Amino acid sequence: MDEVFEIQKEMYKGQQYSQIYYIRLHLIRTLIYSLLPNWKPHLPVCTVLGLEEGKECIIVGTLYKHMKLKPTILSEYSKERSAAPLVSPDNFVHADDVLVLEDESGRVNLKGNVLSPSVYVTGNVVALHGKETGGGDFFVEDVLEAGLPPQLDLPNKLGEDKYVVLVSGLNVGSSSSNPLQLQLLVDHITGHLGDKKEQRTAAQIVQVVVAGDSVHIQHGLLNGQNLASKDQSKLSEPIKELDIFLTQIAAGIPIDIMPGYNDPANFALPQQPLNKCLFPGSSAYNTFRSCTNPHLFDVDTVRFLGTSGQNIDDLKKYSEANDTLEFMERTLRWRHLAPTAPNTLGCYPFTDRDPFFVESCPHVYFVGNQDKYATRILKGSEGQVVRLISIPKFSETGTAVMVNLRNLECNTLSFGIQISS
Repeated sequence: MDEVFEIQKEMYKGQQYSQIYYIRLHLIRTLIYSLLPNWKPHLPVCTVLGLEEGKECIIVGTLYKHMKLKPTILSEYSKERSAAPLVSPDNFVHADDVLVLEDESGRVNLKGNVLSPSVYVTGNVVALHGKETGGGDFFVEDVLEAGLPPQLDLPNKLGEDKYVVLVSGLNVGSSSSNPLQLQLLVDHITGHLGDKKEQRTAAQIVQVVVAGDSVHIQHGLLNGQNLASKDQSKLSEPIKELDIFLTQIAAGIPIDIMPGYNDPANFALPQQPLNKCLFPGSSAYNTFRSCTNPHLFDVDTVRFLGTSGQNIDDLKKYSEANDTLEFMERTLRWRHLAPTAPNTLGCYPFTDRDPFFVESCPHVYFVGNQDKYATRILKGSEGQVVRLISIPKFSETGTAVMVNLRNLECNTLSFGIQISS
């Protein structure tokens, strides 16, 4: 179901990023308007330009966050000229950050403790209840987000156990990747490893999803145009090795591969499917699918939605939360997979749609290439139940995740390699 993420006629000339912001505002504002009668029906809805001092009302618009530490081209240049780095590269949140709300009529500074700048990012569309102050700011008393989208009902009984295996960060070709560890994973999935109980479980695996960063290519090799033959083999060897592993799985089980940040794919989201020419062995099987990132698909009426991790990694730089799952939960409550795109996260300048708008609530929402495995159930106000899964990098942790379609329960497959002397 990746059609929404596919770019048919790629074109950049004359296209502006303002369009995608306008489409996002229109989509989510229409949705929020439908929620207002149940939220605060007694309050009028105003535009930013129509605000009156001291008059309580609701305004709906796109948030913009002024960030003191946000990197700019000038700071990148000054960093090169100075010995010490100016900011930490992993998080740019500062106590002095301020939020602004913007609609087609204008923008207004936001005050009050209800709306925390550390939680929200540039690109969020929200409704705010409050009033204009004497200084021309808007004092926020309450906030309304779009909330979880509607969800398709699961059948009461899905019958027998069926498993989907999620794995990411194989990083074939990197120093952290161990071919033996990866071969153990393949052997387990294909039923060539373990006792009878484990083999019985392996026989119930109906789908494998590889969520990005499957190969590691030395970027230093790509600086020059002409590569020596030995350097050309360094570029191609990891992909050949990956194809061998994928072929073993595709021979017996459907497998989807998504591109990631380090893979040979386009940089901007949504990333388009990896070219099948890279996988001559596995692409010979009709069980092999090269997919987009983000990736949306159904397995036995269970809807999966996932990314290779760039959307959550970017949120971690420009906002704060207790853990990865909280960031994931926010993207669903905001109804948007990548709220920081295109401000700080590269994306294609769509003029007719915003593919990251979440129309239907998935049953399983996964994000790849995270530091550690984590999962929990998220419940919505209208009975939605979502299994959130943070998939760790396999090359560093030796861990993959199995999801049982029957009850959405999760467990891990971990492969440790210790050779004692």
